Amino acid sequence: MSSAMLVLEDGRVFRGESYGATGETFGEAVFATGMTGYQETLTDPSYCGQVVCMTAPHIGNTGVNDEDDESDRIWVSGYVVRDPARVPSNWRSQRTLDGELAKQGIVGISGVDTRALTRHLRERGAMRCGISTVDDADALLEKVLASPSMVGRDLVADVSTSRPYVVPAQGEPRFTVAAIDLGIKRNTPRNFARRGITTHVLPAYVNVQELVTLAPDGVFLSNGPGDPATTDAIVELTQGILQAGIPLFGICFGNQVLGRALGFGTYKLPFGHRGINQPVLDRATGKVEVTAHNHGFAVDAPLDRSTETPYGRVEVSHVGLNDNVVEGLVCRDVPAFSVQYHPEAAAGPHDAGYLFDRFVELMERQPGA
Repeated sequence: MSSAMLVLEDGRVFRGESYGATGETFGEAVFATGMTGYQETLTDPSYCGQVVCMTAPHIGNTGVNDEDDESDRIWVSGYVVRDPARVPSNWRSQRTLDGELAKQGIVGISGVDTRALTRHLRERGAMRCGISTVDDADALLEKVLASPSMVGRDLVADVSTSRPYVVPAQGEPRFTVAAIDLGIKRNTPRNFARRGITTHVLPAYVNVQELVTLAPDGVFLSNGPGDPATTDAIVELTQGILQAGIPLFGICFGNQVLGRALGFGTYKLPFGHRGINQPVLDRATGKVEVTAHNHGFAVDAPLDRSTETPYGRVEVSHVGLNDNVVEGLVCRDVPAFSVQYHPEAAAGPHDAGYLFDRFVELMERQPGA
């Protein structure tokens, strides 16, 4: 096994062994706190452009299978683990994680003190980094400093589908939803299908006229990677949907896009929320949900009052209990709402699955439904 190193943009170096492909890779260093679901994390398009450090020490125990991928490929730019499994053990396992990373050209590093790396990122914030099995630390740092920042980075076009496709409803069809693919995960259309919804997954840069031609009962704005400040065209599309009065549901990146469409700003979080154990308060019910997150940006909206927008009153519907970050928006005068987290989460938790039912109820209340 060859040696590898990880260099952060502030100059700190972590040394370990090569894990996955050999070579070099660059991206934003972030940490994810999930103890399970690493395959879903790796194949989530929202992680495009990021080097993910897993805080759980043992990764790869259940191998890799063909059923749990959330997209057609691994999207992370690099992968950092502490103690990789030597031999996977699970009845569903078909391949090793190390082998799958190597097959898809994902450069990783193992044997790293991921606790120290995570503490460093918590204190200093997410930052650019590089992993290399072929270069020295000084040369790698120069390349890291020349690599792009996540701020101002537009990655939606890299992950969105190039052509529309349809995921049919299970059983008798009840509604049709147009899903704008900003980096959609497979489990979202599955959740719609279970509720009798046919999903038309559309490229991110579809125009309002093409969307209206489908005559959808609702529109869904998916999760995705990058800086929401770069999404002017998608924001304009969202404003057209709001003006048309079509029921709208957004998650994660879609929440940020809706926020911008309503006139709010967005900002970069110090180190973001990534993992499957984030507590969120649903202000409508007073319940606390344990939720799955993957976001480095947030909506800048007031928590203590409603806001008048060109589309009527808007309120913050959900709040993150760790840091009071806006975790959801609800429009009071047009049929639209969003959350910053992942109600479709696989491998869980499923506390927020009711939001799909809330979207169904919103479509049921529309005239002619």
